[in-house]
Amino acid sequence: MRFKHRMTRPDSLLSDDWNRTIERLGGAEALAMGARKTKAFSWGRKIPSPIVLLRLVLAYCLGKCSLRSTTTWATAIGLADISNVALLYRLRRCGDWLALLVGHLLAMRTPKASRGRLIRIIDASSVPKAGRAAKRENGVWRIHSAFDLPSERFGQFVLTDEHGGEQLDRIAVVRGEIRLADRVHLQPDRIANVLADGGDVVVRAAWKNARWQQRNGEPLDLLGMLGKYKADRIDVPVWIGRRSGPPLALRLIAARKSQADAVESRRKARRQAQKDGYQLSQNTLAAADWFILVTSLKAAEFSTDDVLALYRLRWRVELGFKRLKSLIGLHGPPGTDARSARPYILAHLVMLLLLEPLVDALEDSPRGAYAA
Repeated sequence: MRFKHRMTRPDSLLSDDWNRTIERLGGAEALAMGARKTKAFSWGRKIPSPIVLLRLVLAYCLGKCSLRSTTTWATAIGLADISNVALLYRLRRCGDWLALLVGHLLAMRTPKASRGRLIRIIDASSVPKAGRAAKRENGVWRIHSAFDLPSERFGQFVLTDEHGGEQLDRIAVVRGEIRLADRVHLQPDRIANVLADGGDVVVRAAWKNARWQQRNGEPLDLLGMLGKYKADRIDVPVWIGRRSGPPLALRLIAARKSQADAVESRRKARRQAQKDGYQLSQNTLAAADWFILVTSLKAAEFSTDDVLALYRLRWRVELGFKRLKSLIGLHGPPGTDARSARPYILAHLVMLLLLEPLVDALEDSPRGAYAA
C-alpha cells in the first residue's frame, strides 16, 4: 500500500508526480507527436508545448474550477498566460488526442494468454448531458466498457451518446475470453459474432426476450418447460432464433430462486408495471421463480454450478464504475457543446487508467480473489 496516501488522487499526478505521469503516457516526444498528429496542438506563444497543454486540460477537466480559475492558476504558477476562451478553444481540439492516450494506456494492459481464461464483464455507465434540452430528451454520454478479471481492471472503453445502444460485440473480442453480460445483451446475432471471434458467453436471459426454439426449429414454451421440472437446477440445450443465419445453439441454465428472492422479484415487477402503466402478466410473475442464463461454454468443461458462479462475478463491474465515479469524480460534463464534453470525459478515463495500477486495493474489492 505504499502509494495509497501519496498517489491515489488525481491532483498528485498533476503536481508532484507530473514527470512520472508523462513517462507512463509514453514520454514527452510521443505525446508531442500524438498532439500534432491529431491537430490538438499548434506551436504558439501562449502554450509553449503539448505537455503544458495536457496539464492545463487535465487540470480543468479533473478539477472543480471554472475555465477562468484554471487559467488564473496557470498564470500564477508560470505555466501559461492564456485566456479562458483560448483554453476552451484548445480543449475542444483535444478529443482525438485524449482518445489516443486512452488507447495507449489500454494497450499497455492487453491481456496475455495464460492457463486460465480471461473473464470480461461487458457493461455501460452513463453521465448526463448538460442543458435543459438534453435533460428533456434524456441526453447522456454512455461509457461502454469491458472489465477484466482476475486483474479487476477496465480493459477497454468506447464512448457514445444516448444513440449508441449497449451491444455485446461493441468491444473487440480477446480470443479465449469468457464474456459475461446482463439480459439487455441477449442479442443472438451479436452473440454469434462473439463466438465467431473466438470467445464464449454467459448472458442472463428473460423469459420473453428471445425466440426460444427446440432442436427441430419449433417454438419452445420456456415457462411451460420450466414448470415441468421439480429440480432446483436445470441445464438443457436450447436454440434461439436469429435475424440472420441459423438458430443459435446454446445451453440454457436455470436456477430456482429462494422464496424470499422470488417474492422480491415479483415486488419489483409490480412496481415497474405500476410506474410504466401496464398490466403485469401472470407469466412474468411465474418467471420470477427462476434465474435464467444462456451460455456457449461446454458442459464437459463448465458444470451448471460453475456457470452460475461465473455469472455471479458480474457485480464486480459495479465496483469498477464506482471507482470511476468516486475516485476521479466523474460526473456530467459542464456545458452543452459535444466538442468540449467528449475530451472532458476522456480526460477522466485517462486519469482512471493512470491511477488504477497505483491503488493496491479497494476497501471492499480485494484483488486476485478470482482466478479465471
